Amino acid sequence: MQIDHRLVAGFDWPLFVLSVGLALLGIVTIYSATCSVNEDCSRYLATKQSYWLVIGLFCMVLAFSVDYQHLNRWAYPIYGAIVILLGLVLLIGITSGGSQRWLDLQFFAFQPSELAKIVLVLVLAKTLCYYEPGYSLTALGVPLMLCAPVLLLVLLQPDLGTSVLIFLIAMAVVVMSGLRVRSLAYFTAAAIAALPVGWQFLKPYQKTRIWTFMNPESDPLGAGYHVVQSKIAIGSGRLWGTGYLQGSQNRLEFLPEQHTDFIFAVFAEEWGFSGCVVLLAAYTLLILLALRVVRRAQDRFGVLLAAGIAAMLFWQFTVNIGMVTGLLPVVGIPLPLISYGGSSLVTTMLALGLLINVSMRRNTR
Repeated sequence: MQIDHRLVAGFDWPLFVLSVGLALLGIVTIYSATCSVNEDCSRYLATKQSYWLVIGLFCMVLAFSVDYQHLNRWAYPIYGAIVILLGLVLLIGITSGGSQRWLDLQFFAFQPSELAKIVLVLVLAKTLCYYEPGYSLTALGVPLMLCAPVLLLVLLQPDLGTSVLIFLIAMAVVVMSGLRVRSLAYFTAAAIAALPVGWQFLKPYQKTRIWTFMNPESDPLGAGYHVVQSKIAIGSGRLWGTGYLQGSQNRLEFLPEQHTDFIFAVFAEEWGFSGCVVLLAAYTLLILLALRVVRRAQDRFGVLLAAGIAAMLFWQFTVNIGMVTGLLPVVGIPLPLISYGGSSLVTTMLALGLLINVSMRRNTR
């Protein structure tokens, strides 16, 4: 079998190295996040995340080895499969923390809503790549019908954070596909006008989180506990941090969800403002590299696919950092590549593999 040397020459090494580097940093931080003064450092979750990284690397290689145009042909069957999986979650899914988000696959628990982000990007890219730029709202019927089942099924879990993230990612693909500016303004106005209606359908705890976001100190031992302790941890890091494995908020077990949603607070306490600047710079570079793939893509499907993945990385990173620092409500969004979680890590690595796929085939079209 002959290898096309243009693919080898076009391989996006900066994107690959940065992605793996952030994932390795995540394992190191997870190890630290599972340390406390009451117990020795547990290697279990860090080791488990290492296994997920190996699986994620396999998925990444698989994602960039097959021409992404084949996904164009299989977009709708893949979309149908993810809708079925989301439906199964509501029927036979595992319930944890008041939400039913996982399927028990014996060896591990799989969260289909993570994979749904990529699948929705794929099916929207497939649909919208045939639209002429400058189309109006009347042409959004099919894309909206594709988004509706995914959003509804995720909301019913209930998972407000992921559903909001999916909506933002979908809107990014729609905007990138060339929706008329005036139509975008109308759609945005309609979405804002619908917020009071949406408020009525929120669960009581979701409403409490939003109210507490305005003033977390009003309930420091209840709904505001996560944000208050997170901000204390971040502030404790000061300029240079307390040192690796030396974060008091983490080791004294004041910081909740420290290895998942609030892992940035662990990192900030140990490495301080200087470490946070480096981490934020790394994420900024990752997003810029993703946008470079968008700019270089040679076909409309590739442009929209890469743009959707870039939006996924941007919004997930932005929402998590905003949530941990108290700038946004707590909605349970993991920090990509860093937070513990097999479904999240493998999905992110798969998405980055698709980005590399589009990038390395830019000279073969």
